[in-house]
Amino acid sequence: MPDYIEIPASGRHQRLAVPVDCAGLRFDQALARLLPEYSRNRLQEWMRSGHITLDGSAVSAKTKVWGGETVVVAPQALPSVTEHAAEEIPLTVVFEDADILVIDKPAGLVVHPGSGNWSGTLLNALLRHAPAVAGVPRAGIVHRLDKDTSGLLVVAKTIPAQVDLVRQLQARSVTREYAALVHGALTREGAVDAPIGRHPVHRTRMAVVARGKPAKTYYFPVQHGAGWSHVRCRLETGRTHQIRVHLSSIGHPLIGDQVYGSPQRKAALPAAALDFPRQALHAARLALMHPASGEALAWESPLPGDIVALIDALKHEAA
Repeated sequence: MPDYIEIPASGRHQRLAVPVDCAGLRFDQALARLLPEYSRNRLQEWMRSGHITLDGSAVSAKTKVWGGETVVVAPQALPSVTEHAAEEIPLTVVFEDADILVIDKPAGLVVHPGSGNWSGTLLNALLRHAPAVAGVPRAGIVHRLDKDTSGLLVVAKTIPAQVDLVRQLQARSVTREYAALVHGALTREGAVDAPIGRHPVHRTRMAVVARGKPAKTYYFPVQHGAGWSHVRCRLETGRTHQIRVHLSSIGHPLIGDQVYGSPQRKAALPAAALDFPRQALHAARLALMHPASGEALAWESPLPGDIVALIDALKHEAA
């Protein structure tokens, strides 16, 4: 899981006193206690760049503290957020409070600006819908959905909420379930436990590779027909393109997947699915602990119209 807690928005300096109960700790350990809203990586980067001082001096992470010292922190702006413009883009909000925002993302919406997609993204929409997220790294985005994957996605509206959500994701305590339509008859539940990393030849793609990061996907059949199956998938990890790579690796690529699909499988697919314009994948359920209250929350999103129509067409063709 990437460290998405990067650089908070700039603001007034924070002045803190090292408490006596931190006596004997390294400076970086004491900072982690004093500033739990920031990641350790970010705090260490600020120490190296001189944006955190101890009694007026820049010191190393290994410096011992004894209590009573003065720490001054100068949070730095995040250009990758502040450079982007707020845009009026419709959002389907399924939950919102002062700490988090849960979006039902449509297929076709890019989550974060990048090569070829510098505007018209979810980040641009968030800056308009909730301007305060400009002060949160990545505008509060803690996990992503591919452009052509629809469904539920949680956004943090504050830095403490973002830190908590990232930690939940790292601890694998966030439940993410997906609906997928795949090639072939997948009739038994199971799991794919295989590491994922960059494809050794096609560097823009992911693949099951021996030196990849651990990844595990559970799958459960819902229904199937001639040449297709509807399955539910639950992520234990959150690697890039995980469901698409894992299901393709066991011979059941997603219908409509132009990257991880199989020409041989496509040839055997019912005609109703041949021209489906995106990977048939939908983030259908999301469950987590509220980062402020600790309350267990869960949301579900019904299948979008295009996937419902595809299932109906597949059933009709087989009749």
